[in-house]
Amino acid sequence: MNDQIDPHGATSTAVSSGSTRRRFLRGAGLTSAGVAAAGMLTTPAAASPEPARWPGRRRRGGYLWLAGDHHLHSQYSNDAMFRVDDQVQRAIDHGLDWMVITDHGNTAFSSYGVPMLAADVRAARQAKADDILVFLGMEWNVPGAEHATLMLAPGNREGAFLNQFVTRYDARVTNTRDGTPANEALAIEAIRALRRGVRAGEIPDALVLANHPSRVGLDSPHELRAWRDAAPEIVLGMEGAPGHQAAGLPAPGMARGRGLYDGKPGRYSFPGLPAEAYRTHGGFDWMAATVGGVWDSMLAEGKPFWITVSSDGHQACGDWVKNPVDALDQKSYDNLPYDETGRTFMTTGRFPDPVNAGKPILTYSGLPPGAYSKTWLGTTGRGHRQVMDAIRAGRMWVCHGDLISGLDFRLRTSGGDSAPMGGRVNARRGSSVRVSAEIELAEGGNYAQLHPRLGRVDLIMGKVTGPADPDTMTAPDTRVIKSWDITQTTGTLTLSHTVDIDGPCYFRLRGTDGKRTAPGPFGAHVDPHGPVIDTLANADPWEDLWFYANPIFVDIRR
Repeated sequence: MNDQIDPHGATSTAVSSGSTRRRFLRGAGLTSAGVAAAGMLTTPAAASPEPARWPGRRRRGGYLWLAGDHHLHSQYSNDAMFRVDDQVQRAIDHGLDWMVITDHGNTAFSSYGVPMLAADVRAARQAKADDILVFLGMEWNVPGAEHATLMLAPGNREGAFLNQFVTRYDARVTNTRDGTPANEALAIEAIRALRRGVRAGEIPDALVLANHPSRVGLDSPHELRAWRDAAPEIVLGMEGAPGHQAAGLPAPGMARGRGLYDGKPGRYSFPGLPAEAYRTHGGFDWMAATVGGVWDSMLAEGKPFWITVSSDGHQACGDWVKNPVDALDQKSYDNLPYDETGRTFMTTGRFPDPVNAGKPILTYSGLPPGAYSKTWLGTTGRGHRQVMDAIRAGRMWVCHGDLISGLDFRLRTSGGDSAPMGGRVNARRGSSVRVSAEIELAEGGNYAQLHPRLGRVDLIMGKVTGPADPDTMTAPDTRVIKSWDITQTTGTLTLSHTVDIDGPCYFRLRGTDGKRTAPGPFGAHVDPHGPVIDTLANADPWEDLWFYANPIFVDIRR
């Protein structure tokens, strides 16, 4: 690897001068310190360990809140480049406490990559134990569908278990990508195999989260429900917002769709999805962003199904490194270029280490892990199992651009019952519940050197109506019931609202900087100030920030 080079000033020659240049650099997170954070990597060297950061994490509402990213790639993916060590250090540098390496499933991964990846993860886990919790996983090509994070708890056989799973159940390996009934059935078989593996002690724990569910339309509502119902303790939710949040920056950026959501229906896309499902809305997937949409239709069944965010970290806009074989523009897994030794990725399972590109690469689609997208977990302590338990419990809120610094969202009944995000309370019909939120407002600048300000918070309520048709995409009894315009700019913001309960229901919370809003697709009476569909090739992620909290359910006491 090449030594670190000073990136300051170099970016001024990469884009045009004046306000356009400044706006682009800010959108890419490349202003001031942001450039240094995105700079050239160095070869790891022996050094004294940094003091552990864990005592600095605040407990709030009885939980230790840890930020993380469940969707990161390394040189063991056919379209990425960083070493595992690099991704771990980048995550630490941008404030993450836990992370999952999720390289793509394919024949090279199953034949060569998994043992090497597992070894690198174990080494990084040990070397950085005081700084971050590192998980082994993969981005599973789900038979008959799109992608999903598979996240494994550390164990003696985690590498062998992962290798067995990808060989038997990855759609790229088994040639089962087409959206046929037989392939959809194989996905269910795979999920049940994960459940059996955990119960048999082959792996301590496993969980699955659907990634970028609407991007190409392959994840139908009935598949999401079928996965959840096959093993609800394994399939826990979906990315509410995809990674690749810099992809919508205008030229000289990638100039595509934010999150790489710029496609159209294909042969096996679910025909019920509207055109707007193939675009992000305030950076979020249409299924999560639409009040009364697909996510709410699943919550209206009264069953848990949580949302996360991730970087989907392959590279970041402005990185000064590149793949040495320039393989990032390949069109398919079957047409990969050769490296300098004459061997393809598909016959080695990895790319050589990245090299100095000599300039910042502005057409990379992502932002560094933790620099923009964070999934915050309320854990009972610091540990791999505690992280997975918090995801399973739904004690999660997600945020873009560090819009806020902390959140405690909970319900309290008149009878004294209380629950945090992901929890449930029991209430009598005709009684009331108090919804409260304590929000720590942002202090200081984010990765783009901007100081985000919370502009509005919305409380959303939906009725729990029970079982639904598997392809149901709407929840007509869900709407925004209370909004707060926020003028406070520092400290802790406290909000509360009391609601009379006439049946089973749920509540969820979201907030925004308020810079881009419009009535939702079901009208202003449902969502008066919802997110706006993102413009292709002209979407600045830092000027459209949101946070979302996972729901809390109210059951009726009999």
